[in-house]
Amino acid sequence: MNNISARLNADLAQISLYRPVPAKELSNSANSAFKRLFDVICSLVGLIFLAPLLITIAILIKATSPGPVLFAQLRTGLGGKTFTIYKFRTMTTLENGDRIVQACRHDNRITRVGSFLRRSSLDELPQLWNVLIGDMSVVGPRPHAVAHDNYYGALLPEYRDRFRAKPGITGLAQCNGARGPTETLDKMSRRIRLDLAYIERWSLAMEARILVKTVKVIVGGDDCAF
Repeated sequence: MNNISARLNADLAQISLYRPVPAKELSNSANSAFKRLFDVICSLVGLIFLAPLLITIAILIKATSPGPVLFAQLRTGLGGKTFTIYKFRTMTTLENGDRIVQACRHDNRITRVGSFLRRSSLDELPQLWNVLIGDMSVVGPRPHAVAHDNYYGALLPEYRDRFRAKPGITGLAQCNGARGPTETLDKMSRRIRLDLAYIERWSLAMEARILVKTVKVIVGGDDCAF
């Protein structure tokens, strides 16, 4: 029992020492003026033309469950800098701290409207605002809760390299079956490999392919979504 306690304390100490800063230089995508211009145009057009849909979703959330329309949570972005991400609220809880339980299939915290929003990815639409103000990009590694960054970053040395690029609404991992809960290190490791492949091989052509594939995944349905 003493050995187990000592190991747990050592793991906690390692996690507390973790700092989410890039171990390498920033990705070319982080310095691309074309990518930023594309992000600004997409987010502005999206917020304007999707305004009726955004208002409808907000009304449905407010009418069917108590709590705010938007869910705000701290995430880690480019260079390890934290920012506040916005999503439509899909759960009855609003966790944002040192311990955050990932949502899972048949999670009783997910509301009825929230279940539809998550399956269709419509809960992500408020992040167009994050893109517009420069915290996020349309395409990039998906940002995780800071508590999860600290946990996985302490266990997986390559994890911090995800912060060499701006986080995205969608990414190479999300359109290749690496979306959803990461209850094992193997699942997170696969997501990281795809994120780093995007960062290392980034190009505008890759950006376009990811967007097209993301649309196909959303339209065709994603087994990882719930």
